[in-house]
Amino acid sequence: MQTDFLVIGSGIAGLTFALKMSEAHPDKKIMVITKAASDETNTKYAQGGVAGVWDEANDSFEKHIEDTLIAGDGLCNREIVEIVVKEGPERIRELIGYGAEFDKTENGEYALGREGGHSEHRILHHKDVTGREMERAMLAKVQAAGNIEMVNHCYVVDLITQHHLGFLVTKATHDITCYGVYVLNLRTNKIDKILARITLLATGGCGQAYRTTTNPRIATGDGVGMVYRAKGRIENMEFIQFHPTALYKPGESPSFLITEAVRGDGGILRNKKGEAFMERYDHRKDLAPRDIVARAIDSEMKLAGTEHVYLDCRHMDKDKFIHHFPNIYEKCLSIGIDPMEQMIPVAPAAHYSCGGIKTDEWGRTSIQHLYACGECASTGLHGANRLASNSLLEAMVFGHRCFADSAARIDGIPFQTGIPDWNAKGTTDPKEMILITQSLKELQQLMSDYVGIVRNDVRLQRAMKRLDLLHTETEELYETTKVSPQLCELRNLITIGYLIVKAAQFRRESRGLHFNTDHPAKSDQLQNIVL
Repeated sequence: MQTDFLVIGSGIAGLTFALKMSEAHPDKKIMVITKAASDETNTKYAQGGVAGVWDEANDSFEKHIEDTLIAGDGLCNREIVEIVVKEGPERIRELIGYGAEFDKTENGEYALGREGGHSEHRILHHKDVTGREMERAMLAKVQAAGNIEMVNHCYVVDLITQHHLGFLVTKATHDITCYGVYVLNLRTNKIDKILARITLLATGGCGQAYRTTTNPRIATGDGVGMVYRAKGRIENMEFIQFHPTALYKPGESPSFLITEAVRGDGGILRNKKGEAFMERYDHRKDLAPRDIVARAIDSEMKLAGTEHVYLDCRHMDKDKFIHHFPNIYEKCLSIGIDPMEQMIPVAPAAHYSCGGIKTDEWGRTSIQHLYACGECASTGLHGANRLASNSLLEAMVFGHRCFADSAARIDGIPFQTGIPDWNAKGTTDPKEMILITQSLKELQQLMSDYVGIVRNDVRLQRAMKRLDLLHTETEELYETTKVSPQLCELRNLITIGYLIVKAAQFRRESRGLHFNTDHPAKSDQLQNIVL
């Protein structure tokens, strides 16, 4: 198969790119590949909203920029922050033009929320299912486009580069080029090759590397894993954001997210004794940035020997709460908790990767003809900690920027010839799936125990030793058995674990989302960790 533009991932980042390319270049062929259903993306699970300067009488670009820089704890690229903040409102207006609906007040103005780290009300939202509404609007437009082919239930195994033509490719190779991908068709169980002139990775996050995560099961770090194997550059993987308030319900995966907007509307965190504890950790109390709130909750849980704290919403207006957070209200009722009568048990859960595939200001990666945007990319916006509701904004801004840059380059890029078919010679069907499923459990357990909210050098060293063994065992399995999505996802998640640990070992300080008790103070290490 051949396509001019190949988009891997159908979240808001990939769909923004595909739709803009379709409208600007109706003569070009665009293919969007997803390993599940079209709407099963990280975007779909985003609750809180999308940040943007909307109320210019009280807000400004400068305030949003400053809030982002403060949250990023010294590692944001200011140029990128300014680009995203200033271009963001136009991207939101385009989304509204596509049919996305955001909540409004009685007088018809957009109802702007406020979340941790924001100095003003600037969060546009659709109740507590904002991502689902944005995904719905974009998919409707994309599916109506005549030159976009949606290919569901296809798992991308690897990027095709010079390596597959027999050339030696290393990190020092300056002209690594992407020619397309090998994909496992889950319906035929055969591996096909798809050649593309330009490929965009919009593969989402990697929360499934941890035992407890708000991410859907598809969030297995596939894009980052593929780029690292292809000798591309990966950046800042030590900064894994744990959302402070996931609903505490043992055994449920993924964890149900209690959006930060609940605290923005007045929800108060309390410990086992019923004390409002956040004032002891930060002057912003419950609206401090996520890294601070997550560490505070972790500290309170360890002090009390509990597995959760509480989010108190009992004092909030019931009608307003149900109107703004109907999904959360229904979920709590389904497990026997009335938020207006009882406090909600919450605990931190792996939520967002602030690092990823290193890109420039146009979404270009270190591999030629390969772009990346959305959570799988490290653009320089988030630094050491993402500001709440900046993720959907970044996805749209960089989806647009990847489109603008690649559209100007496409005519000078030919299809590569001579790409070999996938070679499965000598492999057999796996005899026992437990070899894969148990390794995944081990990975998630060690990442949660050793590489969580609080880390130290000994834990990181232990994690690396165990990762080495998992890597060896899994590569032996990969070499001898036929490819399956489960095996590929395990490989990618082991790679993700390795990159997180290795980057954490290189950072000899505590900054943002990376807190190491052996290096508790910030240093002058104002640099990104590139692997």
